[in-house]
Amino acid sequence: MAFPAVHAAVAQSPDGHAGHIVTMQKLDWSMAGQLAIEAVRACAAQGYSVTATVVDTTGHQQAVIKGDSVPLQSLSVSYRKAYTAYSYGLAFNLNTTSELIAAKVTGPANGALNTIPEVLFVPGGVTLRRVSDNSVLGGIGVSGAPGGEKDEACAQAAVQKYRADFR
Repeated sequence: MAFPAVHAAVAQSPDGHAGHIVTMQKLDWSMAGQLAIEAVRACAAQGYSVTATVVDTTGHQQAVIKGDSVPLQSLSVSYRKAYTAYSYGLAFNLNTTSELIAAKVTGPANGALNTIPEVLFVPGGVTLRRVSDNSVLGGIGVSGAPGGEKDEACAQAAVQKYRADFR
């Protein structure tokens, strides 16, 4: 499996040689939590109980907020939407799972990447990008509204509210 490129910096030792410490750009826990809360809030304002998950640049869950009456599967679905928006947004330079679907992105011709358990081509995921250089910082996924386009609108609302802080 190919690993997506992640913006990382390698520390320099005093003698000018590259060290063995890698640092990565990602949102801090506070911003990840605020994004998830805002996405759930945006959907709640429309009468939808959802789960929102933010993944970082390792593809792991960084923040999860679950509405009061969401179905059980929304937890895994929101994660998978966030993971897909992050990993495929990075690989194909697209910003939402809807854009990935519209572009008919499914991985290699044989569709092998569709068998990865975390990948889910359903609307509701948004790639998180740094303001200054558009580098990928993670993804947010929302699940539980009656339709992926509604999930994605709530994720987009959260991103729009806080995007200026992605520095």
